[in-house]
Amino acid sequence: MKLCIDIADVAQIRHIYEYFPVDGVSTNPSILAKEGRNPYDVLKEIRSVIGEEGELFVQATAQKAEVMAEESRRIVAELGKTTLVKIPCTPEGFKAMKILHQEGIRFIGTAVYTTMQGWLAAKCGAEYVAPYVNRIDNMGFDGVQVSKDIHDAITGSGYDSYSGLLAASFKNSQQVLELAKYGVKAVTVAPDIIEGLVKNAAIDAAIDQFTADFEGLAGVGNTMATV
Repeated sequence: MKLCIDIADVAQIRHIYEYFPVDGVSTNPSILAKEGRNPYDVLKEIRSVIGEEGELFVQATAQKAEVMAEESRRIVAELGKTTLVKIPCTPEGFKAMKILHQEGIRFIGTAVYTTMQGWLAAKCGAEYVAPYVNRIDNMGFDGVQVSKDIHDAITGSGYDSYSGLLAASFKNSQQVLELAKYGVKAVTVAPDIIEGLVKNAAIDAAIDQFTADFEGLAGVGNTMATV
């Protein structure tokens, strides 16, 4: 399963990339708006951090298919071929997806709340579809289960040869773990949730005990590199 960061703060992206095995960065208009700068300036900085191989997800903002396609061409021209354009799973969005698929532009279906939205996006050629796990929960449904249902629909239709989930909108690491165990293609999560995947007082206590025991044997400040 691929692990992506759901943020546009370059400093936080750089920090997470330094410590964790991350595969890409996902943004949306609301995330970019928090940075208060020209979106292409921010996105190019992100690209410089993640390199040419890292996948960068950038959303088209128009509501008409032809304009979404126009936006998509510029996004890829500015940010490189490992950039995937996020297209909303609406009728206009599906129309735009068909245009992009014909042109060979990579895209992801976003704003997914139902299984049929995800299935239709995959049928249009989306490399990923992005169910909003926590937002679905807040509507009174089970976001993890809806994500699993989308995964099953894509797999059952044979679209998993090119398409799969980039599940988004998580509130905790348990949701991420459930989808990892289910074999989904990718998730995109906030930095604090990535940190939370291994944040545990028991882990810290064990490491502190190992350090204390070794320093009792070899002297304070020594390691296996210095004894």
